[in-house]
Amino acid sequence: MTNDENLLRVGSIGTTIAAICCFTPALVVLVGFAGLSAAVAWLDYGLFPMLFASMGLVAYALHLRSGRKGPSPNVMIVATVVALSALLFWLEFRYALRISIAAAVGVAAYAYFLRACVRRESGQKT
Repeated sequence: MTNDENLLRVGSIGTTIAAICCFTPALVVLVGFAGLSAAVAWLDYGLFPMLFASMGLVAYALHLRSGRKGPSPNVMIVATVVALSALLFWLEFRYALRISIAAAVGVAAYAYFLRACVRRESGQKT
């Protein structure tokens, strides 16, 4: 298994787990059963940055999988993860679902862009 496949798998699993924990009460119930209910109020401060970092990992894995087409996304991914996390903290999680969906759409658009670059280079139609 190649590095890009591992990164894509880990990023996808991390994104799925973080999304389930952010948008459902699954983690709240588990933490409640463990007797750590006081920590529930602080879960979002760790889960949303994890969600955005996992999406960034998926974007980077897609960049590697495409054969490194286009400019390197490293700085942009880190800047986007920090900016989205800071925006959610600043807005006090009021638009968390909308911002998370926008981040997922951004990763999908980046995947489409990379696919178009690969097809353009190989001479296929998009």
